[in-house]
Amino acid sequence: MKLYFSTKQIPQLQSLSLTQRLAAVQLAQGKLIGPEKLFLNVLKMLVVIPVFILIIQMATNWMAIIWALLVTLLYPMLVKPVQYGLCAKYIPQSNPHPEGDK
Repeated sequence: MKLYFSTKQIPQLQSLSLTQRLAAVQLAQGKLIGPEKLFLNVLKMLVVIPVFILIIQMATNWMAIIWALLVTLLYPMLVKPVQYGLCAKYIPQSNPHPEGDK
């Protein structure tokens, strides 16, 4: 699986606008099979759970909020590339000459 850090890097979506790329990724995400969805959700949980643990620790250590913010920044850096990589194979190859461009 190739990791994509932006929807613009996905070859099938390079010629589309941002809203069209996001819509295509959303449709492709609906086509993910069970194990792929499970993997993605477990990855999300591995990033989110430490944030809540650090927030709970704020009662005894106020520096935990800084760590919680830093871990929160990991979410888009870890989850999005994996999500885009999993969804890329479900995005159909775009037509270079759409019907509306005649």
